[in-house]
Amino acid sequence: MRHGKKINHLGRKTAHRKSMLANMACSLIEHKRINTTTAKAKALKQFVEPLITKSKNDTTQNRRIVFSRLRQKEAVAELFRDVSAKIADRPGGYTRVIRLGNRLGDNADMAMIELVDYNETYEAGKKKKSSARRRKKSTSTNVDASQVESNEAVVSEVNDDVVVESTEATVDIVDNTDKDVKEETKVKNSKSSPEN
Repeated sequence: MRHGKKINHLGRKTAHRKSMLANMACSLIEHKRINTTTAKAKALKQFVEPLITKSKNDTTQNRRIVFSRLRQKEAVAELFRDVSAKIADRPGGYTRVIRLGNRLGDNADMAMIELVDYNETYEAGKKKKSSARRRKKSTSTNVDASQVESNEAVVSEVNDDVVVESTEATVDIVDNTDKDVKEETKVKNSKSSPEN
């Protein structure tokens, strides 16, 4: 029984396993996606994600730690330069494992592991989720558009004198909280401009 054994040894001794995972991690950083077996992809995910998290904070100490695991200067430089800028706002989960089916030769379960932020096909189909949903409460009353009647004001101009004769409008106002209650309001404005 394998109780409490978290590491998949992948049928290799420690030095071979560490070298293989370092090589696969460098290939993943360089090519942004690689095809491998599912067991190796899951082991690589556990190996590379802490290194990507360290690349968010570009310090000499973090570069030394990552270099001691990857052992390739070019991969470390690309990780801290390009990849860290792309994943800066992501709180975790930098890689994705997609199963591909079985290999023809030995029927091994194959998978593709890729960096999440470099796949545009997944991002194109999805919409950005809004972070907060709030319901807007309205305190004003709405005017029912079907019950608006108005008589336009009659404006007459006589020798540069403007006279507004009368304006009359009938509006039914509907309250948001109680749709059955209607209030009818008549507004009458009768204005005349002072004559000079």
